[in-house]
Amino acid sequence: MVNSRQKGKRGELEWRDILRATGWHEARRGQQYAGGGESPDVVGGPADTHAEVKVRERHDPWASMEQAEKDAAPGSMPYVAMKKNHHPWLVVMRAEDFLELMKLKEVARG
Repeated sequence: MVNSRQKGKRGELEWRDILRATGWHEARRGQQYAGGGESPDVVGGPADTHAEVKVRERHDPWASMEQAEKDAAPGSMPYVAMKKNHHPWLVVMRAEDFLELMKLKEVARG
């Protein structure tokens, strides 16, 4: 249990660092370590999102996404940032959220 908690903490810190390097300089670990179960794993990232961070060798993206959806504040976009050893980070999100982001990207491009 302690090892999985340490692994989770390392993953959250790594995801925080990725967000910071991408421009979300206020990114930090959420309050789940202090007992707040509904807090995102990482806060201060993209506005109106709820991050669930998973670092493990075997992932169940549906279960992780269900947790993110359950914990997310109304109106926020839940997503799961997931990683396993020797593989790049992946992000899992609802298809409608992905499509909304792609539309915004096209509009921004003109």
